[in-house]
Amino acid sequence: MNVNESAKMTQMLKKMGYEMTEDIEDSDLVFLNTCTVREGAATKVYGKLGDLKRIKEEKSGNMIIGVTGCLAQEVRDEFIKRTPYVDLVLGNQNIGRIPDIIERIEKGEETHIVMVDDEDELPTRVDADFGDDIVASISITYGCNNYCTFCIVPYVRGMERSVPINEVVRDVEQYTKKGYKEILFLGQNVNSYGSDLADKSDNFAELLKKSAAVEGDFWIKYVSPHPKDFSDDVIDAIAKNSKIARMLHLPLQSGSTKILDAMNRGYTKEEYIKLAKKIKEKIPDIGLTTDIIVGFPGETDEDFQDTMDVVNEVGFENAYMFMYSKRTGTPAATMENQVDEKVKNERLQKLIRLQNMKAREESQKYLGQTIKVLVEGPSRKNPEMLTGRTSTHKVVLFKNNGKNLKGKFVNIKINDAKTWTLYGELVEE
Repeated sequence: MNVNESAKMTQMLKKMGYEMTEDIEDSDLVFLNTCTVREGAATKVYGKLGDLKRIKEEKSGNMIIGVTGCLAQEVRDEFIKRTPYVDLVLGNQNIGRIPDIIERIEKGEETHIVMVDDEDELPTRVDADFGDDIVASISITYGCNNYCTFCIVPYVRGMERSVPINEVVRDVEQYTKKGYKEILFLGQNVNSYGSDLADKSDNFAELLKKSAAVEGDFWIKYVSPHPKDFSDDVIDAIAKNSKIARMLHLPLQSGSTKILDAMNRGYTKEEYIKLAKKIKEKIPDIGLTTDIIVGFPGETDEDFQDTMDVVNEVGFENAYMFMYSKRTGTPAATMENQVDEKVKNERLQKLIRLQNMKAREESQKYLGQTIKVLVEGPSRKNPEMLTGRTSTHKVVLFKNNGKNLKGKFVNIKINDAKTWTLYGELVEE
């Protein structure tokens, strides 16, 4: 989401006549687009602002400093009080107003603008420049209604709002005509899309089907769905249309029903396993990935073993695994029975070892297959090799044949499968 919003801001500023630069010392305008999911992000932001203060003073104040994103939404007016050299603080839903605000600051009409209201309204639709000409992202929902006890997002991004289906499809048409080959739908919970719309037939399954009906050769990917809202209609829509990618990130968070209840996740261990197995049965070529938090308050050895059991039974191609860390402002931060850091780390290492083994096993299913791959360009480590992604988002490396294949779909026969990477050879058509 932050990458998407940064791309939108970049496009707006370019249209205003600004040019991007890597040289902060020479900058006329600097935006910090912030995240606040983890406590440490705020510390980094204030450290960076300290550096910018020095540069601004050296330039006799001739630099505009702006802060956007979730931290801006959370801290609000306190930002200006703590860092008075910051010129503007914008909530996520207000970035469409940047041109007008910058113009007012440039003319000296206003200073210290704080605009963080309207978090329950849909932001203005803004075009974006995504840089690589391969992947374009589209926000289909904003905010979240789930209130997981470890998460700050609903408090800084507001309640869930869905973008009308015709606007999303129009964006799909626009970006595919520009040549983008991968369309990434964004939302805190994409598969509850449409629950706030008047027409209840405008749901995530319908959005997937209508978007896939757009002409052109491209993939649709999406992050992230929530297990409690994953309907059979969505499963069927994916199974019946190859344009809808086989990458499916399905956050588990914990395998313990007790801990899932404490997290306010809305499903049990058994329900998650049943859903994962149903998805794999109906979409055999799916690639499941997940998120897991280790050491949530109250997690016992038995609860942790439940998580290990789910990882062992489901079979994830990849998992993002974290030790629980307190996030001020969330219910979990004040829960009793916080888990010792040493215990959390030991459990995390044990989980990582199991997941790495399962990932190696999952990779073997690709051996001998000829798979459609979207080429991203030369490998950073070895320019003699090209790198790309499968529909399941697996990295594929194959020999560079000297042709410009970046942004093109090719067929690759897989002859070697490591834990995270597949290796193969180009199948010439």
